Amino acid sequence: MIAAGLLALTLATLTVPTLAHKNREFHNVHTHAIYPISPRNYITPETRRDSYDYIIAGGGLAGLVLASRLSDDGKTTVLVLEAGGTGDDKKSTIDRPGLTYFTSLLGTEYDYADTTVPQASAGGRSMRWPRGKILGGSSAVNGMYIVRPNSAEISAWHDLIAEDSNKAYADSWTWNSLFEAMKKSESFTPPIQASLDTAGMKYDANSHGTTGPLHTTFPAYMVPMTSAWLPTLAAAGIPTSQDAYSGDNLGAFFSTMAINPTNLTRSYSKSAYIDPLPPRDNLHVLANSAVTKVLFSDKVQDGNKVASGVEFASSASDTAKTVTANKEVILSGGATGSPHMLLVSGVGPKDVLESAGVSVQVELPGVGQHLQDHLATGVAWATTEDTQGTIYQSGSEFSKSPEFLSYVNCGTSYVNGSYLFDGDESFNTFISSVKATLNDPATVTPLIPSSDSSVTEGYKAIYQSYVDKILPEAGLIEILFSINTPGTITIQTALQTPLSQGRLYINSSSIFDPPVVDPWYFSHPADAVVLRQALKKVRAFSQISPLKELLGEETRPGPTVQTDEDWENYARNNANTEFHPGCTCAMLPRNKGGVVDASLKVYGTSNVRVIDGSVFPLSMSAHLMAPIYGLAEKAAEIILNPPTGGSSSSGGSSSSNGGSSGSNNSNNNNDSGAATARVSWLAVVGLVAGVLLSS
Repeated sequence: MIAAGLLALTLATLTVPTLAHKNREFHNVHTHAIYPISPRNYITPETRRDSYDYIIAGGGLAGLVLASRLSDDGKTTVLVLEAGGTGDDKKSTIDRPGLTYFTSLLGTEYDYADTTVPQASAGGRSMRWPRGKILGGSSAVNGMYIVRPNSAEISAWHDLIAEDSNKAYADSWTWNSLFEAMKKSESFTPPIQASLDTAGMKYDANSHGTTGPLHTTFPAYMVPMTSAWLPTLAAAGIPTSQDAYSGDNLGAFFSTMAINPTNLTRSYSKSAYIDPLPPRDNLHVLANSAVTKVLFSDKVQDGNKVASGVEFASSASDTAKTVTANKEVILSGGATGSPHMLLVSGVGPKDVLESAGVSVQVELPGVGQHLQDHLATGVAWATTEDTQGTIYQSGSEFSKSPEFLSYVNCGTSYVNGSYLFDGDESFNTFISSVKATLNDPATVTPLIPSSDSSVTEGYKAIYQSYVDKILPEAGLIEILFSINTPGTITIQTALQTPLSQGRLYINSSSIFDPPVVDPWYFSHPADAVVLRQALKKVRAFSQISPLKELLGEETRPGPTVQTDEDWENYARNNANTEFHPGCTCAMLPRNKGGVVDASLKVYGTSNVRVIDGSVFPLSMSAHLMAPIYGLAEKAAEIILNPPTGGSSSSGGSSSSNGGSSGSNNSNNNNDSGAATARVSWLAVVGLVAGVLLSS
């Protein structure tokens, strides 16, 4: 039975006038300063200097954080090269958070619009992989979620790199260190009372920063039906989190969003870290200029190649230009862009480079490997109540107001395996079966998209971290409340800890030809099992008040999906990226397929770093903006003030080849490998299913 308190809350929710938005008045109670926008740092190719201390390849989220911090002394010279435009001509679209859903820049010239190769274990589908091609990168076009990972995930990351790196650098990547760096980036403002009264969000201001460049808050208007989110999940056995931002993100909550409360606009890396700056002659930003390759000199320092600068151009037909790096070249192109730049520069797996006609500068088999991504699908119902999409579609004056357009989907939750598998016994059986894979070469080998020994060892190390340290502690699934479609309520389920790992590689020497993106989605059958369990849980929410009073008939997947096999097929044929790829330049020991060491330097180079979400060695139960802001803040500290006693290990502890150098990295065996893994897993999945059915 529903407790009396919950029943009262349910009745109160149902009395909320769903059309209250029509006459609602908005009072801006925030008093933060409004910073002016200035293009003073923009240059043209003709006005560039011959050299800069730091050249940052990629003016996205991390790149602009670094540009701001590294140039802060007014003396250190910094050049940012961004392949896309400034975005200034799309300011009105970028600024309004809610327009992310309705007039998105994705699919336009401001989107790289990558696609994957057909995915054998995901219905043979090629999937869209959007990413921002604009100053600010994807932070200018994304959903603005600021969610921090679970501390267990960061501890596992630290442990993966600690064994092969200088302790002073490795200790930069502990939970406490990253927590402080994430807070440093942030200026948090609590919700206004009206939003709090509607949605009942919980927060602890002590877990947030108050002086950082990036504004975070909650929407100034919460669609009335959001009041059903937390009580429904509580009744379903998912407790409301009182503070999801200090290391334990399990439970249901409303995410803080990257929104400036002074004017209810998107806060992103450009508006937060670049636009408010006073004039800086030492910082130059050059838009519409893609780095076509990193240039290496003939010098060798401690056995490592030395980058002399970069080559850049506006298009494939443009004449390439060069600029010299006095100190370092920093790649901040994201999970796709950074490995792409390394590969066309001659840093990566030898067979891939030679096949693409690229001269090998540094043989580094891990570049583009260990690719991990969140996959999302969901269950949808019809509704006659007002959704965000319905209100926007109405064309009312309110639908055009800054208050309404500050709303973005923000109801979320992270749930653990015991919840998904209906208890510890069933979940422990699942974990045991997953662990067994590592002990069977016939099962594990086809799951790895490379035959290189170092990449294989890295795959196993990542896998072991998941099963030993992350699956027992962190959220396996994110559950999100999505109401941006007219007449529809969707509850999405997103896989957070994928055991499937793919790769990115090139078949052309030109940066202007897209890389080959092959995530190997669902190559590990356990991913489909976890999503299946989540989808079954979500369907059951439709029978729980107060949500059930808002729902009509189920429209997706519909009543024909009933069995476990049905759900797994539905997941494989409908899941798409949650837009959180990473790990393609993984921070791991070189002898485990690593690309960067704990100081973020690329193995085999003396002065090339990668600083963005590609360096995470593990997928995290989080939207990636918050950890990337923290990563970039911490990286700037490391560069400007190296840890006492710290020394980079970019030369690596193993052979300069980083492992075997035969015909590796698998330009072959894609489909057959995944198929073999599926066959090998049939008995395991059957065992898990049997336990679940009997529990």
